[in-house]
Amino acid sequence: MKLHETTFLTTTIGASPSDTEKVTRAALIHQASRQPEAEITTDLPLHNKKSHRKFNVLLFFFILFFTGALALLIRVDAISDKNLQPGIAEKILRFHVLANSDSKEDQSLKLLVKDTLVNYLTPLVKDAADIQQVESIICGHLSDIKALAESTIRQEGYSYPVTITLEETYFPLKIYGKFSFPPGYYQALRVKIGKAEGQNWWCVMFPPLCFVDETYAIVDENSEDKLLQLLSTEEYEELAQKKVPVKIRFKLLDKLKELLS
Repeated sequence: MKLHETTFLTTTIGASPSDTEKVTRAALIHQASRQPEAEITTDLPLHNKKSHRKFNVLLFFFILFFTGALALLIRVDAISDKNLQPGIAEKILRFHVLANSDSKEDQSLKLLVKDTLVNYLTPLVKDAADIQQVESIICGHLSDIKALAESTIRQEGYSYPVTITLEETYFPLKIYGKFSFPPGYYQALRVKIGKAEGQNWWCVMFPPLCFVDETYAIVDENSEDKLLQLLSTEEYEELAQKKVPVKIRFKLLDKLKELLS
């Protein structure tokens, strides 16, 4: 037994057994408190740190390679769209409605005018053989189209003027059902309400691909057959490849700094 333990026990001579037990327990606690605590460290061995850094570097270059490959694919796809878009545009007619402003009331009015005109125009053009026939039908009904739009606006308590034109205009990439139409210039029936400074609405008037509720838009078989008749096989397949606009943003320098830290 060590010296300090002996010292504690000698003080217990003449004491009761319970007192001796208490002193012995105190001595053991005192001894334990003098034991140095084991040092805990979370540092990784040097070779593990190097392996971790090597992995991060490889991961960074993989991300860099993947980003470049994806950008190349998007560029190739965009070139394909650009080459085929003019041929597609020659065979279809778009429909474009512009609201007076972005106020809730004007946007609701725009949709109401759109629904009214879609219901009126779809039966007129659905049996047309080509875009030339559709344009002839539209031109023969321009005054009726304008009157119907103005009547709808007045019924809602507004007095906005309406401008109806058949002209070429630019459209971004738009998806209708399973078909996606590449961005570019198309011939379109345009309906401008009031100042026409609000968000707009667009669809394909011929073949009929306009939907009152686009959330669950499904292209019917007649419209699909019409597209197949009007377009070349390559153009049709291009439309049927549903695309979604992609925005890729990689802060490469920040990512590199993060991986190598």
